Amino acid sequence: MFNWKHIDEVYIYDGTFFGLLSIVFDSYANLTIPIKMCTEDDYEHNILDKLTYIETDEEKSRRVFDGIVKNVSFSTMYTAYTAFLSGQKNKEISILKYLIAAFKTGPEINNMLSIDYVLETMKLRRNASFEAHRLKGLVKFRCVSDNQYYAPIHPDNNVIEIVGKHFVKRLPTQNFILHDKNRNISFVYDTKEFRVMDVPNSLEIPEYSEEEKLYQTLWKTFFKTIAIKERTNKKLQMQFMPKKYWKDLIEME
Repeated sequence: MFNWKHIDEVYIYDGTFFGLLSIVFDSYANLTIPIKMCTEDDYEHNILDKLTYIETDEEKSRRVFDGIVKNVSFSTMYTAYTAFLSGQKNKEISILKYLIAAFKTGPEINNMLSIDYVLETMKLRRNASFEAHRLKGLVKFRCVSDNQYYAPIHPDNNVIEIVGKHFVKRLPTQNFILHDKNRNISFVYDTKEFRVMDVPNSLEIPEYSEEEKLYQTLWKTFFKTIAIKERTNKKLQMQFMPKKYWKDLIEME
């Protein structure tokens, strides 16, 4: 569709969204697409690969961000960002092509689902958005100290910020920590601002308060009491509440 040239190089970047936007800037200017993009940690060594290390350029990434929002649409940028949160490997090339194409076609890019990289970007966005939506209803906070609540999650996608912002709106006066244990990162909110930060492997979660233990017992009892044994349908239950999330649900412990 476009006159870009595929080059035999692997781009190594820092794994951030602004790092990706920096590459979009250069690729758009040079009309070149690498064969692969990944972080140094994810790179699988191959002596035949030609590696190019790309540093994140804040000015370039900001120009791309503002350019997409102003000249295409905010929805297009949000689609690219949400797709970027996907846990799927090798997602970067599709998003890169999607954003370059967006500059040339405008908002119509989102309707061009017959193009493979547009369709793939939409799938990535839908997958991450759906998991974030599901987690908003499944997260259970536990009281670990006075006015401090904690909830562990194990998402497939890096959606902790989307889910965390949801609970900032729902619980604006509550201190809480949302902990993505798959990535060892946390969303920390102190009723004034939030931060997303790395969590050390050595972190020990404080014991639940006595009141929390009581509420958990009451909740488990309620959950068990209202269940009708003869109407148990594990298959249907897993359809609405996949088994991979059960480890973080109090009633399923």
